[in-house]
Amino acid sequence: MSVASPVAGDPGGRPPNVGVKSRRLPAASGVLAFATLAACASSDGSNSRLDVSTTVPASAAPASAAPATGGETDDTVGATGVQPSGFTTVRATITDPAGDECEVCLWLADSPDERGRGLMGVTDLGGAVGMAFLFEAPTNVDFYMFQTPTPLSIAWFDVNGAWVGSADMAPCTDQPADACPRYSPGAEYDLAIEVFADAGGSDALAELGLADGSTVVLLDGTEALDCQTPDS
Repeated sequence: MSVASPVAGDPGGRPPNVGVKSRRLPAASGVLAFATLAACASSDGSNSRLDVSTTVPASAAPASAAPATGGETDDTVGATGVQPSGFTTVRATITDPAGDECEVCLWLADSPDERGRGLMGVTDLGGAVGMAFLFEAPTNVDFYMFQTPTPLSIAWFDVNGAWVGSADMAPCTDQPADACPRYSPGAEYDLAIEVFADAGGSDALAELGLADGSTVVLLDGTEALDCQTPDS
């Protein structure tokens, strides 16, 4: 990739619990219990896939970008695969279309470098359920799946946390970058959430309460080096 990797040993470029860059982050209430967080996870309880998963905004990688492999990134090897490295995590409250709330942990990509790397080489999300791509201002940048062998699902949200759209993104491993399909909600957004597509064919986004009519709020004061429970 054309985006530089983080310095070896750098756990994310900034200390935990610094303010998440967003205009819509209320203070974490600490009311939701860890059991509620777990209820938002996929039904099989797994956040791992056997294949490498990589998705970056389409503008972040040139056509000459090298194939993504675990050996090309500064990643941490977890119990079941390669976990994101050089990122912090953040907690988020998801309100589904019926009004039910749950709290999840997401990896946070909120700088150009982090958004450019995204889930490159990642096969194990650890304690998180996905990755949040947070932008400094509303954008309509496309995402694509160049050299991404694992299908992913993505949902976009506007500056108020409201649902904008979603897409299932197919791998693009045998074409040049400029020939890979682009994925966009067709409207401006400033938050995107990616999850591993469910291998069983069910809707991985809906399993987390992410559907048309849902909202997402990233909780200020919850940024950390790894997933934390509300009372940690």
